[in-house]
Amino acid sequence: MKHFAAGATIALFAIVLPLPGFAQVDPAGVPEIKRSRLQLYLTAREAHEMYARSPARVLFLDVRTRAEAMYVGMPSDADALVPYVEHQELMTDWDERRHMYQLMANSDFTAEAERRLKEKGLAKTDPVILICRSGDRSARAADLLANAGYTRVYSVVEGFEGDAAKDGPKAGQRIVNGWKNADLPWSYKLDQAKMYFPR
Repeated sequence: MKHFAAGATIALFAIVLPLPGFAQVDPAGVPEIKRSRLQLYLTAREAHEMYARSPARVLFLDVRTRAEAMYVGMPSDADALVPYVEHQELMTDWDERRHMYQLMANSDFTAEAERRLKEKGLAKTDPVILICRSGDRSARAADLLANAGYTRVYSVVEGFEGDAAKDGPKAGQRIVNGWKNADLPWSYKLDQAKMYFPR
């Protein structure tokens, strides 16, 4: 019985502790808009290293829209594109606050994430990495998965494009950090098997 209790305790710690060798981003330094309930965050470089170390044991999802993947490119490491939100089929509504066409929740997000998880033979206790443009949508998507029982969902706080410069000649441009700015592998050439198709 002692061995069972010790094993259960070790298993519990394995669920909540980060993988060895990864200095997680300090949750206290994460802006409110990028915070998730599980408070598990990675830089773009850490996400790449975590996935490269054990690609069969980690699910890596790009949660941006299909248009973003098509026109901006996608991390080569990502297992799949599973949009957290999508543009309306006919883009007729405008988001005044964000100065862009209105996005709507993808009601298929949780089911599609679970389908991709099962395809890899993984469980909800295995690590899942989520990346969006700059870290806010991936945090919201992480909350949805946490509500569905996932226990190790990491949000890439810098996102694929990174944060925008606050001043200087490139103010407003996404040049501060992120997957692309770290020169991590990405491509405009998309793999159909990784793409999202509404079911």
